[in-house]
Amino acid sequence: MHYDPPMEKDKKGTKILARTFFTQLRSGGYTPNQILDIATELIDQVTTDLKEVKVEAAKPEFRQSA
Repeated sequence: MHYDPPMEKDKKGTKILARTFFTQLRSGGYTPNQILDIATELIDQVTTDLKEVKVEAAKPEFRQSA
């Protein structure tokens, strides 16, 4: 039996998901340029999300004393 480390499995899953998404978009009639626009928007969304997480992590925690 072959064992894939978790990180390797994640990379394979990501690649499969991306290929499936691409194939569905192409079969749905999207052009390569439209798919690039979608990919760019996805990257923008992830970048925004990461910035928000970073800002939240940098905020000091407020605790009220009893």
